[in-house]
Amino acid sequence: MNKPVTVSEEALAAPVLVPDVTPGLAAKAAAAGPAYIVLAGISFSHFLNDTMQSLIASVYPILKDAYALDYAQIGMITLAFQFTASLLQPLVGHFTDKKAQPFSLALGMGFTFFGLLLLSVAHQYGIILIAASLVGLGSAVFHPESARIARLASGGRYGFAQSIFQLGGSFGTSMGPVLAALIVVPFGQPSIAWFSSIAFLAIVILWRIGVWYKPQIATRKSTVVERHPDAPDARRVKVALLVLVALLFSKQLYVSSLSSYYIFYLIDKFGVSTQAAQLYLFIFLAANAAGAFFGGPLGDRYGRKYIIWFSILGALPFTLALPYAGLFGSAVLSVIIGLILSSATSSIIVFAQELMPHRFGMISGVFFGVAFGIGGLGAAVLGRLADHTGIAFVYHVCAFLPALGLLAVFLPKMPKYAR
Repeated sequence: MNKPVTVSEEALAAPVLVPDVTPGLAAKAAAAGPAYIVLAGISFSHFLNDTMQSLIASVYPILKDAYALDYAQIGMITLAFQFTASLLQPLVGHFTDKKAQPFSLALGMGFTFFGLLLLSVAHQYGIILIAASLVGLGSAVFHPESARIARLASGGRYGFAQSIFQLGGSFGTSMGPVLAALIVVPFGQPSIAWFSSIAFLAIVILWRIGVWYKPQIATRKSTVVERHPDAPDARRVKVALLVLVALLFSKQLYVSSLSSYYIFYLIDKFGVSTQAAQLYLFIFLAANAAGAFFGGPLGDRYGRKYIIWFSILGALPFTLALPYAGLFGSAVLSVIIGLILSSATSSIIVFAQELMPHRFGMISGVFFGVAFGIGGLGAAVLGRLADHTGIAFVYHVCAFLPALGLLAVFLPKMPKYAR
């Protein structure tokens, strides 16, 4: 379904009509319906992938105490993991646009497998950074091509398919703190090696998905495509992509502030135990998963631009209230913030894909990569800020990030086939 295209220089930045997004074929795909088994498999693989990745942030208190790390060093671990993924994902996406690799997902999961094993035995800060980088490398290979598979299996319901895909990842991220509290905290750093069995299961599933994927791409041919008359011009496409990056920045940096430092914030402000704080983090991340699921179908129905408006700007009153809330109020607000903010993810990614469908893999890689990169850089900067001003001050600063949602006014109106 997702065919490579030949475009002129003038059409490089402009949306184009490709076979999988034209109204006629979209209607046929919708009539056939999504390939639910494939969507379930790729979503479950995303769940396993992000469960393993979330262990890194969840064991920060253990690593901090064991190796006397400061907040800046904690932030550098997040940077090592997420910057690797950010740097490589667009390159992976660009390469797979030209030549799809059906079994690359299983290979990429192998890097995560070895990264977890290395993290379980690492006793030096440098080795911890290398282990985190290997997990990030696995993520770089996984996300762009798996997003393409989700679109292939969507049956024309692109937002729905992206939400199913994101649901697996968000729910996997939320499981990390729970598993850390139940397993890693009682049994220590070596117990991280037990999670390599999850990576092995993911390798098996992704290999089977690769078997399904291979015949889907075997007969792809180049085709000359034409720009839709109602599509925005090249200048508006560039502006829209910059706006989407800025919106993703505001969303992801705030989420990063919670996922990386919320545990320390609760311990510092309310004196809760590490295990209790990890459970509070799970509540926030579970709300993230639920919001990611509903955001895509709502974007399919009402238009992605409206969902992006609501998701980013709508979280602002609650982020502003969070630094002043008590423990119970913080838990409630974190749920509301997670539900609202995460509903933007699918709409932002699908909107960007529809702006440049002839560069689907590269755009997917850029936006997944930007998300990881922003999270990594933000965690490092926020960690240094926390060292100098205190962890509570970080949340006073980050509370204003959703105000960037006002930039959504500059997003163009898309043709009806690509709402």
